[in-house]
Amino acid sequence: MKAPVAMLVLFGFSSLVMAQEGPAPVQDQQIAVEQYSYSTHLDVAKVISQTEIADVCGVVPMRMTYEDSQGKRHVLAYEVMGSGCSNG
Repeated sequence: MKAPVAMLVLFGFSSLVMAQEGPAPVQDQQIAVEQYSYSTHLDVAKVISQTEIADVCGVVPMRMTYEDSQGKRHVLAYEVMGSGCSNG
């Protein structure tokens, strides 16, 4: 039950930051990718970039690059539902 709720929360969060989407700077390739879990403490002060949600019906991987309140850059990997599911 917790997994679907977390995915919906992350999906909603990702929808909010879509307007700030853009290509990730090259230096992000040197930052360790953090895997999201329920115990992950998120300190997102500024979203730098985010991958696009795939147009498939199912769970898809996402990555978000952000800066925390200390100005440190992070790359977070998580999963959301794809945008290809229809309600009919």
